[in-house]
Amino acid sequence: MSEKRKLLLNSLSMVANRLVQGVSTFILTAAIARNLGAGALGEYLLSISYYYIFVNISSQGFKTLFTREIAREPEETPVYLVSGTLLQFIFSVIAYVALVVVVFLLPYNADTSLLCYITGLTVVPFALSNITEAIFQAQEKMHLIAISTVPVYILRLLVMLWIMQLDYGIEYVAGILVISESLILVIEWLIMINIIKIKWQIKQDFIWNTIKAARTFVAIEGIGIVAGKIDILILSLLGSEFLLGLYGIVTQLMQPFYIISNSLALAAFPRMSKAVYSGKEEQRQEAENLIKLLLCMSLPFLMGLLFYGKELLLFIYHNPSFTQAVVVLNLTALTLITSSFTRTFSYVLIANGFEKFNLLEVTITTIVGGFAGIVLISEYKLLGAALMGLAMSLTNFSILMYAVYSRIFRLRLWPVIRLPLLISSLMLIVFLILQKINLDFLLTLIVATCSYSVFVGLVIAHKLSLFNSVWQKLSRNTGP
Repeated sequence: MSEKRKLLLNSLSMVANRLVQGVSTFILTAAIARNLGAGALGEYLLSISYYYIFVNISSQGFKTLFTREIAREPEETPVYLVSGTLLQFIFSVIAYVALVVVVFLLPYNADTSLLCYITGLTVVPFALSNITEAIFQAQEKMHLIAISTVPVYILRLLVMLWIMQLDYGIEYVAGILVISESLILVIEWLIMINIIKIKWQIKQDFIWNTIKAARTFVAIEGIGIVAGKIDILILSLLGSEFLLGLYGIVTQLMQPFYIISNSLALAAFPRMSKAVYSGKEEQRQEAENLIKLLLCMSLPFLMGLLFYGKELLLFIYHNPSFTQAVVVLNLTALTLITSSFTRTFSYVLIANGFEKFNLLEVTITTIVGGFAGIVLISEYKLLGAALMGLAMSLTNFSILMYAVYSRIFRLRLWPVIRLPLLISSLMLIVFLILQKINLDFLLTLIVATCSYSVFVGLVIAHKLSLFNSVWQKLSRNTGP
């Protein structure tokens, strides 16, 4: 399989995995908001936030390290699988105990605490499946991840919606989450044992060396996830479950872009790691292509939210009270621009072994976010959370851009933004026309989506020189 076809397959697999996960999460969030209200949604999002914080602290750093090292030394895969899994299990159990202690000490009501305890159990199976997924990713076999997860995500969503229709509480939804992640772990191991000759041997020196090597990655992921969830944590302590629910519906609308962009970045990460040996020019080309692709998605998406954010909230949640979050939605949407750069810069730094800059960035961003959140959320509540997000996005963008520019390469900015600006300009014309003719929102959504697809398709066709080929054929057929 050629490198381009492999990258395309891996990208599509990661996008399919994250997209199905994101869509199912989005539908579940909307269902909880409609059936149980913003308060119940706030409790669920808080429990998910604690789960994400502790699972990232205990596993994501190891996953990033394992992906990079296995991509460089594939012959060591059996060692990483067995000894790495044991190491991951120990850390995940410690993480769950820490989650229980933290939630117990904070002033949440009994129902919210119980929900956090149940959801937190998912830390163990999810963390263990990160080892198998790191191997699939390093071997550039991301389609195996999609095969393992996508059917389970769909089945999980259907069961969750069914039990809510039967009037079961939100704690049962959390229980199904635990069971489904355990099922994914089993499926991935069944696939793994058929493609890798497992050596059932624990190497203590490997475990200790891995702990030492992963310290920076663990710190980066740990502080990074706290930075990503600090708005929800502060809002849960200084606000209320209802405000947290409103803020949650806003952040969920951002998830489709974040899921797709993260999937594309993950798919490109092994190539970035290999490009280190090919020189800075090759690395710059890989980074510019990724940023360009992400901007082609983020700018039109941002424009659509600015034009039709209020209508989208009403269409999805069917609750007029949720439209009070439209200003927060517009402010939060602005972070889509910087995230296209920062997501790429972060992986570029890791690929070059400069993860210390990632650690510096997440540390400073968390500190900025913490102080800004305490001041802004206590004063402006929901609006303060959005302003806090903007401050954090500008902070991490500035630090990562400086690190990449000073240590590795400088972007050629105009070639990067030219195509995204062209597509965005065309979409602006579409949105202005749609606003004038005032169609039904569903029809507006369909027209806008189709227009975007056509514009992107034309760009791809042009890149493949299809137009030139067709024109040459027509010229020959109509010639004298």
